[in-house]
Amino acid sequence: MQQRERLRDEKKRVRQPSCRMNHDEYRLLVRAAAECRMSVAGFLAHAALNAARDLNRTAADIAGEKEMLRELFALRRHLGQIGNNLNQVAKALNSGADALQAAAVLATVQRAATRVDAFTQQHLDNQAAA
Repeated sequence: MQQRERLRDEKKRVRQPSCRMNHDEYRLLVRAAAECRMSVAGFLAHAALNAARDLNRTAADIAGEKEMLRELFALRRHLGQIGNNLNQVAKALNSGADALQAAAVLATVQRAATRVDAFTQQHLDNQAAA
């Protein structure tokens, strides 16, 4: 493993701010840092500096991002369910059986695609307005 290059004196982090968190907040922080493959201290520094560099971000912006992520995960789950149904239809058709539900599954695929398009356009519009 290659050793990380040492920071020059002017770049070296020598300040060590501290904050208090309850157990649930700390657990959330540890999970987020692990997800980003960062140390807790590195994650805190990264997140705090990003927030400090963009003081115009509002709580509404942050809430909007959470809502966007929630919608993306819901879309992902929905598309996975549709994929399972589509596979069942393909299996039935390949075995020579009638797939009476094929039209319903294809309609669901079309609705999901429309939902993805609408969500994507809304996100792009929000980005352009910001």
